[in-house]
Amino acid sequence: MLELTPKEIMEKRHMTINPCKTCEPVGAMFCALGAEKCMPHSHGSQGCCSYHRTVLSRHFKEPAIASSSSFTEGASVFGGRSNITTAVKNVFDIYNPDIMAIHTTCLSETIGDDVGSYIFDVEVPEGKTVLYASTPSYEGSHIQGYANMMIGFMKYMTKKTGEPNGKVAIFPGWVNPGDDRELKRIAGLMGAEYIYFPDHDGILDHPMDGKNEYFHSNAGTSGADIAALGDCEKLISMGTYCSLEPSEHLKKEYKVPFSNIPVPVGVKLTDQYILELQKFTKKEVPSVLEDERGRLVDLMLDAHQYVYKKKAAIYGDPDIVYAFTSLCLELGMSPKYIITGTPKERWEKEIKALMDQYGVDESEYVVKADTDLFYLHQLIKNETVDLLLGSSYGKQIAKAEDIPMVRMGFPVLDRYGNPIQATVGYAGGIRYVEKIVDTLMDRLDRDVADEDFEVVM
Repeated sequence: MLELTPKEIMEKRHMTINPCKTCEPVGAMFCALGAEKCMPHSHGSQGCCSYHRTVLSRHFKEPAIASSSSFTEGASVFGGRSNITTAVKNVFDIYNPDIMAIHTTCLSETIGDDVGSYIFDVEVPEGKTVLYASTPSYEGSHIQGYANMMIGFMKYMTKKTGEPNGKVAIFPGWVNPGDDRELKRIAGLMGAEYIYFPDHDGILDHPMDGKNEYFHSNAGTSGADIAALGDCEKLISMGTYCSLEPSEHLKKEYKVPFSNIPVPVGVKLTDQYILELQKFTKKEVPSVLEDERGRLVDLMLDAHQYVYKKKAAIYGDPDIVYAFTSLCLELGMSPKYIITGTPKERWEKEIKALMDQYGVDESEYVVKADTDLFYLHQLIKNETVDLLLGSSYGKQIAKAEDIPMVRMGFPVLDRYGNPIQATVGYAGGIRYVEKIVDTLMDRLDRDVADEDFEVVM
């Protein structure tokens, strides 16, 4: 499959081979799906919209609804004003959402469509909202598109009344619906009243209830809650690259102070999330969370002999790769190759600082942003690893080099059940420690000599 990847590393390439990211509109569409009764709208061709929906649907195994401006040659030359005007009327007449969230594509950005002025002139039904975010496909990644759309929601919808609502805002970053449930459960256990945005719980993992509806009831962050973000007393945001820019926008425009922390995977990072909630609520950590933490630590100790000094290649989106690098270090593993396709150079410094905390010398690992899986494969060709941790796109490398693999992050296209379960929190940590340990033990069972094949391990 990828056996012909050359071993000699090609440092100066002017093209991406086997990318470790996707485009901004995918992130914008995903973000918009986390708002209640919101229709994401792709201002570009039907093919763009179909691709973005397909990527999300294949990961979540659920329909990702969205509408399109359906550009043709005429719109590509003369602009898409009439397409937007028609689309707004049709979307509200046919689907009747509360919110229509428009994101741009490379086509509409290249011709210079002024979407902000277009939607200012269109007729919007009373009580409805049309908003937009600029998300050109040819820069950044889906992570930047997600952040841009969050800011778009706040620009058009968030207000500040001057009366604090006594709530903490929570920006979870790019996580799965199962993670949304876990983060909200922890906030509830800590006694926090919160506004959680965006919230995909119940939208991209909706239970089979026999109902045929475009928008699921009581699912997603409501328009009223998005408006009330400006009156929150504090914001806890997770993930530097998904959530920092939206956090800074909320602080600048509405004077809401924030704490930005890593996505809470494993012991230390989950501790940070809980301590931030405790600072807000001033309440004791409940015993149920202390017990979950203790079980995770106990599992790590029990399985230590099978993971100690095992080398891992970790790849994917910058925030989740940081979190899983932390988890691997807690397990006593050796993260060998740590890469992301998102072009954020400061991320490399953050990873190096994390490795320094565990006394890992720079000569023992490679960290690189704005790169691809072809580069990762070349690194592995030169010095292999014991485990791959990342999206489904790494499975070709796993097959070519005969390396065991644990799927995490986005997208996971070739397995089922991942989005509805937690990655975050102590519960998510237990789940992934089990997956990592079981995968390594399965490989040990496969390769061990008959006389060393054990039933009790």
